[in-house]
Amino acid sequence: MTHGFLRVAAATPPCTVGDCPANAAEIVSLASEAASAGASLVVFPELAVTGYTCGDLFAQEVLQASALAAVRRIASGTAELQATIVVGFPLSLGNSRYNCAAVICGGKILAAVPKTHVPNYGEFYELRHFSPAPKESFDIPPGILAPYAVPFGTDLLFADEYLPELAFAVEICEDLWVPDPPSSRHVQAGALVIANLSASNEVIGKAEYRRSLVVSQSGRGLCAYAYADAGGGESTTDMVFAGHDMIAENGSMLAESPLFSEGLILADVDTERLLQERRRVNTFASRPAYRRIPCSLSAPAGPSAGSAPGETLLRPVSRLPFVPSGAHDLELRCEEVFAIQAAGLAKRLSHTGSRAAVLGLSGGLDSTLALLVTVRAFDLLRLDRAGILAVTMPGFGTTKKTRGNALALAEALGASIEEIRIHKAVSQHFADIGHDPSSLDVTYENSQARERTQILMDKANQKGGLVIGTGDLSELALGWATYNGDHMSMYAVNASVPKTLVRHLVGYCAARPESFIAETDPGNPAAPAQKRFSRVLTSILETPVSPELLPPEKGEIAQKTEHIVGPYELHDFFLYHSLRWGSGPARVFRLASRAFEGEYGSAEIIRWLRVFYRRFFSQQFKRSCLPDGPKVGSVTLSPRSDWRMPSDASAAAWLAEIDELETRQTGR
Repeated sequence: MTHGFLRVAAATPPCTVGDCPANAAEIVSLASEAASAGASLVVFPELAVTGYTCGDLFAQEVLQASALAAVRRIASGTAELQATIVVGFPLSLGNSRYNCAAVICGGKILAAVPKTHVPNYGEFYELRHFSPAPKESFDIPPGILAPYAVPFGTDLLFADEYLPELAFAVEICEDLWVPDPPSSRHVQAGALVIANLSASNEVIGKAEYRRSLVVSQSGRGLCAYAYADAGGGESTTDMVFAGHDMIAENGSMLAESPLFSEGLILADVDTERLLQERRRVNTFASRPAYRRIPCSLSAPAGPSAGSAPGETLLRPVSRLPFVPSGAHDLELRCEEVFAIQAAGLAKRLSHTGSRAAVLGLSGGLDSTLALLVTVRAFDLLRLDRAGILAVTMPGFGTTKKTRGNALALAEALGASIEEIRIHKAVSQHFADIGHDPSSLDVTYENSQARERTQILMDKANQKGGLVIGTGDLSELALGWATYNGDHMSMYAVNASVPKTLVRHLVGYCAARPESFIAETDPGNPAAPAQKRFSRVLTSILETPVSPELLPPEKGEIAQKTEHIVGPYELHDFFLYHSLRWGSGPARVFRLASRAFEGEYGSAEIIRWLRVFYRRFFSQQFKRSCLPDGPKVGSVTLSPRSDWRMPSDASAAAWLAEIDELETRQTGR
């Protein structure tokens, strides 16, 4: 196991009802296949040893004896596998018979976990055959299930012998469907993975409901949930089983089998991420009273494992973690973020009694989104859009294209427009401070940014309004802002929106011109005004990201941000995984290598990862005094909300990890 990724398998073997030796052979074969694929935990269906549909045959001593022998055979047949196996079987003890899961590792039966909730409704009549789990746990005496005593009960936690926090627990089928599933207690006791052995028959609509239960329980429990379902080998006298296997993690599906199939599904569960989230959520209670049983989960895959977890991740890793992948989900995300931004600004305007707003409009993505949000806020408050003053402030790096787009956008939206050229003021400032204007250094750049902010602040005083900030989350993370320049405003509407999402938000607005522009002829859906609005936004989307502080080359933007600080899609990826999940550089690198495979090489990812950490640590002083702005997602850098970091923290440990990573990659 590397970087906390635990490979888990859910398996549906071929089943012959009542033939325990045949079923055991299939289970051992599939367990071996899973272990060869690097799985450390393999979960099989409910009563897989006998078949779930044995009916009154469960009362036959012949079947019981055959089942126990089969469990022992599975233990001996998997003894050499570096994996823990969980398989369903019936167990008679004293005056009762139980529907159980056997947990097997290294040739030993570690425990038997009985089913807590035994259904007796509809097509289910399990109480005819099985008793619910007893309230108290105990040890099965030697000689019944194994030559040694075997723990029996539901309050058992199976923890890795070398990594005690890496643990799983078991529940069986109906246990998931009740109002208070045992897994809710299991996770509080420390289980990061829940193994569910199931025999859920297929009827219309049940698959979707079953899927929702698995996904939601993994989210509620901040855990992974491996669900192994009985398949087509079961008797079809009254029911049909589809082998619907699933592996979910913290509210997301990682792997799912097709209905009416057999075999394996595999996924790499991120146990480090689950632990990080539990430690962050202080309302996640802890109940340490469970009995802990050592097992093997962290051992690396054997020599036959062609895809060991340390090499290839079997889980989706999004290139754009802030941006949903599906068109419908992306549309919903954009509308929700846009609504949050506009509602936040509307409240601030209303509270301060402001009927005016001032913002610098450059023709770039961030200021475009800020203007669109301001327009929506004014519409919510039924304020005249003329109260929005869009100020264009051409400087030494402004191009004709960006200036034209800024003017066209403000005009299309009905905002007031004012152009104030800053050349003379900045040149005078250079003279005042003794700066050579031919030296295109940081002073040359920041003097322009601060002049623009001064203009906006003073215009806001004139208008009795607020200065609307335009900077985004990605720029704040990298410190790509001029202190007391574009870094400052009276309300920063984009402060928790990453650059990769800004682009989609502007595109979302471009596709809905009717939300912003009222046509003179409502009966003509192709009227020019809406088309012009969309064309301007499309042109802005096609413009390279730039602060435009250095002189253009042949009329084109010379200063391209991503050539200087690196691709924003990489930096947003680094930001998400390091802040949201507390991942270190080596782990972030591994995830990025998986997500951007074929697009960025290892050396390039490491280069920009180093830039990210250096800038993130050195620029915290800018984030420590941010203006207010609405939180829109789970990652934000507001010192009043989610992020509290000393401005003088050292990045040495993080950079040292990158150095080690680079050494391993280059061999030098």
